[in-house]
Amino acid sequence: MTMSTMFGTYDPGVLLMIAGLAVAVAAVVLFGGIMVFGGQRQTNRRLNEIAQRWQPNASAPGAPTVRISQKDSSLPSVDKLLKQLLPRRDMLRRRLRKTGYGISVGQYVMSCVAVGAVSGLIQVFFFGVAAPVAILGAVASGLALPHMTVGWLGLRRQKKFTSQFPEAIDLIVRGLRSGLPVIESIMTVAQEMPKPVGEEFRTIADAVRFGQTLEDALWDAVPRIDTPEFKFFVVAIAVQRETGGNLAETLENLSDVLRKRRQMKKRIKAMASEPKASAWILGCLPFIMFAIIFFVNTGYVMTLFTDPRGPTLIGFGLLSQFIGIAIMAKMVRFEI
Repeated sequence: MTMSTMFGTYDPGVLLMIAGLAVAVAAVVLFGGIMVFGGQRQTNRRLNEIAQRWQPNASAPGAPTVRISQKDSSLPSVDKLLKQLLPRRDMLRRRLRKTGYGISVGQYVMSCVAVGAVSGLIQVFFFGVAAPVAILGAVASGLALPHMTVGWLGLRRQKKFTSQFPEAIDLIVRGLRSGLPVIESIMTVAQEMPKPVGEEFRTIADAVRFGQTLEDALWDAVPRIDTPEFKFFVVAIAVQRETGGNLAETLENLSDVLRKRRQMKKRIKAMASEPKASAWILGCLPFIMFAIIFFVNTGYVMTLFTDPRGPTLIGFGLLSQFIGIAIMAKMVRFEI
């Protein structure tokens, strides 16, 4: 079978797009391998530093030394490669950490390429979209869908953490009143509470156990959790350790404030449910009426698509509709 008989029935633009997507997937796979090896080298270097720090007398003759073997590699620097491809990689890492799934930057980039490739192929082979338009749609979907998914996962984890957090503070207060130190109370929360609260407090306890101060461990957890409630908790502990006072009473008052804050949010959500429903109805009404008229009198509606002035009217109508939806969504959104 010759090459012309294999690909003669397809448009050259389609073949070019498929070849470009294949090259992009191969590049991302190579990029992910570089990240894996680079991450392993950084892990080995960090373990060597910890081992040297905890050696009793490294300079004494005959003292045992701990060293982890490292393979010399000529792979390009991961940091330089990330700086070229992802200028805001630190912000991306913070967004990925908020999901709680341990997604690496390489996995995120590969998912973007995979989503874009699948989207482009679906547009070309199932909907018959032209190759240039399909490439633009593939790029848009490859960038938007993983970004929206990561944001949704992070927001869901934050809401779950906020709902469990007052109970975790109460557990710390009971531990403090029974005579346990703060770190032991935090370890109790790590053992008793489910994810994500138990997981985050376990990370904090492990950091303190490896020599980090409690304040530093708490502040390191702030970007991962990124909720006002947890920031209140960190500030309360930091201020108490500097000025003194009854930490159990302070945390008990904080737990009460957080519960009242959660009740206020639910009350505002209930009060805003009616205007939100009205906004949904007003936003969906033009599309519903278009569907009804389409099934009742198709020829009347199709004039918008057959007349040369129709696409212009459709564009202006959709633009004004989305502006109105955005204004209504802003009006019914309340933050406390």
